[in-house]
Amino acid sequence: MYNFEYRNPVKVIFGKDTIPKVADEIPTNAKILLTYGGGSIKRTGVYEQVINALKPIEVLEFGGIEVNPHYETCMKAVEFVKTEKIDFLLSVGGGSVLDATKFIAAAALYKNGDPWNILSKRGNEEVQEALPIGAVLTLPATGSEMNGNAVITKYSTLEKMAFSSPKVMPQFSILDPECIFTLPDKQVANGIIDAFIHVIEQYLTFDVNSPIQDRFAESILTTLIEEGPKVLANRKDYESAANFMWSATMALNGLIATGVPQDWATHMIGHELTAFHGIDHARTLAIVLPGIMDIKRDNKKGKLLQYGQRIWGITSGTEDEKIDAAISKTVEFFESLGLPTTLKDYDVPNETIAKIKIRFEERGGKLGEKADIDFNEVEEILISRM
Repeated sequence: MYNFEYRNPVKVIFGKDTIPKVADEIPTNAKILLTYGGGSIKRTGVYEQVINALKPIEVLEFGGIEVNPHYETCMKAVEFVKTEKIDFLLSVGGGSVLDATKFIAAAALYKNGDPWNILSKRGNEEVQEALPIGAVLTLPATGSEMNGNAVITKYSTLEKMAFSSPKVMPQFSILDPECIFTLPDKQVANGIIDAFIHVIEQYLTFDVNSPIQDRFAESILTTLIEEGPKVLANRKDYESAANFMWSATMALNGLIATGVPQDWATHMIGHELTAFHGIDHARTLAIVLPGIMDIKRDNKKGKLLQYGQRIWGITSGTEDEKIDAAISKTVEFFESLGLPTTLKDYDVPNETIAKIKIRFEERGGKLGEKADIDFNEVEEILISRM
């Protein structure tokens, strides 16, 4: 196991009827900007719960944040924050709203030119300061409620990029599983797969003798496989909803990443499919992951065999046959939730693969836990998913 430092300062308030507790977490003299998406929080009653809880506090609103939040939209919010002298941001929605809120929090205090630098310089532009953030989560998926990560799309250039900073970790996150009751099937399915592949990115690499991390990861995968379909079958199954919501949070709060190598190539490639075609984030991951599992099977052999045995019960056949079976089981699980897994399913043309290859060639650098996936192998992975 590698050396590591781990600290997660996010206060999690979990369970039914917890949304009104938001009032206990925000300074009474704060001037709050409530951020949200397309307005579903008003239809489901979450908005009313939050507003009623915050009646003594000054609250302004900024809605219309996209599913894949746009830089251009975020910058409108930044201007609003500056004009109104906002000093606390409250995200009410899913991971996209929270990602946007994190970027707004950092961009509002950014002093080195265009805030897009925070994303485009890919880790070379450290966030120095950010406005404080709180979150009321309505959709389990991204794990953004307990980490400092965010992904933003620049619509004008069709780029989707990520940044990470402890400065934008929420001060608190309220997770009420009853929010899942009103979600459509598509959002639940996307959330299950998003969380599942977050775990895979931190687990399906190579062995560094970290059995406790492996078993943490495997427990989350198994729980998602068991509980996810129950949530889809019965949206008001509170226990399954709670287990799903907590699994999504645990998948990306940093705990299972401690002391182990990480991949994230699936995400980096998947971001490009969203940027060019607007495909839901989780669905891009479901497309790309089987290709990486196949093309990088030699790198990942030990963990692929372990994954196949411990998660899917695969014990017979040659090593390659076991790996093939593990990939097939993974694809079957994704498709059983209603997520197609090939580029052809989304009408993505060969021209897009060429554009993505060029983009990775121009950026330089390599992907994967061993930094050995170059632009040519990115092309190979995508071709395998046609």
